[in-house]
Amino acid sequence: MITQEMPATGTLISNIDDIAEKVWDGQRLGYEDGVRLMHHPNLTELGMLADLVRQRQNPGRVVTYIAGRNINYTNVCWVQCKFCAFYRLPQKEGGYTLSKEQIFEKIQEMVDLGGIELLLQGGLNPKLRIDYYEDLFTSIKARFPQVWLHALSVAEILYIAKISRLSLEETLRRLRAAGQDTIPGAGAEMLVDRVRKEIAPYKDTTDEWLATMQLWHKLGGHSSATMMYGTVETKEERLEHILRVRDAQDESLRDTAGGFTAFICWNFQPDGTPLGDELTASSAGSGPWSKATGFDYLRTVAVARLLLDNVPHHQASWVTQGPKIAQISLDYGIDDFGSTMMEENVVSAAGTDYVMPIREIERLITEAGYEPRRRNTLYKPV
Repeated sequence: MITQEMPATGTLISNIDDIAEKVWDGQRLGYEDGVRLMHHPNLTELGMLADLVRQRQNPGRVVTYIAGRNINYTNVCWVQCKFCAFYRLPQKEGGYTLSKEQIFEKIQEMVDLGGIELLLQGGLNPKLRIDYYEDLFTSIKARFPQVWLHALSVAEILYIAKISRLSLEETLRRLRAAGQDTIPGAGAEMLVDRVRKEIAPYKDTTDEWLATMQLWHKLGGHSSATMMYGTVETKEERLEHILRVRDAQDESLRDTAGGFTAFICWNFQPDGTPLGDELTASSAGSGPWSKATGFDYLRTVAVARLLLDNVPHHQASWVTQGPKIAQISLDYGIDDFGSTMMEENVVSAAGTDYVMPIREIERLITEAGYEPRRRNTLYKPV
């Protein structure tokens, strides 16, 4: 029998055989199950259970990926998230907004390499209102009708609505009419307001993030959900985040034609960020803090797969974890290797810089014992 001691309370936790029985029977796990799983020391057991659920939802040895490109159209942003090393305040040196021709050039490079998905994200730039995005999106679609526009974080959308003096629903309808296909899960960070107030005090609340996604789903749209962990949250707050996403997905699947297609999590990249400096300084004086490990990542993705049973696809974050941990994660509930991206500026600004061409993604998937298969944004094979 495997036993362990909870660090915070000293309570002895028995083995997880009863939880394993629930998983085998297809029963939904609850918060208390999640707490025990998050503190369970046997990573291999978690992986076996997570892979069982993965196989139930996505049978076989196929691991998908998408050929796409990430374009950060502006780095101007006033929100000053403490975990971000990418932004520049308005009117400050180093700020930029790409011209349409610069964006078109980057898209053409992607299309020439067989890419189909454009992940378009930036900052909360006070100069860019709804008409800017309508013009940009319609221009992209006119020139590249085959490209899927996976665009704008919830924070960007809420800000566009505010400075354009529009309701959220009208903003979403107009963006969709202009060519926006799906919404990426960026900006979720940690869906716990205590954490959000510490790491991004000027950003939208948990309820605002979820309500925006659910309204998009109500309008028939699809999106992804993300989680950035490894800052000031507890493991229990990670579970709160996962269960808030699960509850929102339950509602979307019951009442709408849309929903979350995928869940992606990654750990905070501290280098060059104000939050990284704060946490490093505080750990020197009052207690330990260190960047989350690969072990923690594998545990987190496994537990997410076990609890987040209504989101079909779980994606590896090779951009933050590197190729080796991403390979291993395929045995911990992950069924998708994400995007080729071609360029990445936000995470790389914080000191993490992995770039991976298609042939390398396919090699890593194959060597891990899986079959690589290219997909579109809605996870249909292409």
